[in-house]
Formats: sequence, structure tokens, C-alpha cells
Amino acid sequence: MIRPTTPDDTTALIAIADAIGFEPNELEELSEMLSDYFGGDSDGDRFWITDDDNGPVGVAYCEPERMTDRTWNLQLIAIRPDRQGQGRGATLLRYVEQTLTARGGRVLLVETSGLPDFERTRAFYAKSGYEKEARIRDFYAQGVDKVVFRKVLNAA
Repeated sequence: MIRPTTPDDTTALIAIADAIGFEPNELEELSEMLSDYFGGDSDGDRFWITDDDNGPVGVAYCEPERMTDRTWNLQLIAIRPDRQGQGRGATLLRYVEQTLTARGGRVLLVETSGLPDFERTRAFYAKSGYEKEARIRDFYAQGVDKVVFRKVLNAA
């Protein structure tokens, strides 16, 4: 069941991020983002959703791109490794797209690493109808490119 994320999900969501390979500094940043979001220091447009199956097994976080016309960025989508390959990521992504379409969203961007370890992730976005829009060399670190995918939403 996909539902809005609650403060009680925080520990499980950080565990999901840890399980998929987030670095310690990234886990700390994620914890701060969740704390800010639930502490009221929140832009009312951004949102967190959780895939719950007797406890959180997936998460997505999306926010509008500043100074754009209805362009959104999917900052995080993750499924617990033992639940990957079951269609949960695709379902969560479709839910995000439907939510944004209902809000009048125009474009959704997703960003990922250009490293070989992320080939499966890039294939997932391509299979989900996203077009590779850009590659920013050495973005995350020397030799670690950022690959940006784009999808036009069918806004009402």
C-alpha cells in the first residue's frame, strides 16, 4: 500500500537507504531532510511517500525545481533489496507521476549515477518511459558522472 510517509517511518526509511548503499554522509543528510520535513520546516509542495507492506519497504521523495514552470525532481526512490524485482519500484514511480499530474506537474526529472553499478537503475528509468537528457561529467566526484532522465507528464 502506498501512503504518505509519517515520522514513525524514519528509522525504517534510513535502513532502506543504508541497505541500498547510501554512504554515512548521505544517511545523515537523509535523516536531516526527514527531520526538517516533519518538524514543520517544509515546503508545502514537496512530498514523501512510502510503500508499506507490514512495514516500509520503499520510499520516494519529490520536490519542485525552483524557478521553473511545474518541473519536478524525484530526489529519491528506493526499494528494500529483498523486495526489488517485484514491480514495487515501477508502482511507486507511477504513483509519483500520477500525483504530479494531478497537481498540474509538467516535467519530472530523475538523476542517477553514471557508474556501471547503476546500469540497472538507468535501464529501469528508460523502461519506465524516461529519456536520457544529460550527462554531467565528474558531478558526484572525480569519475562519477550524473545522468539526468526526463519525462513529460500528461498534466490535466
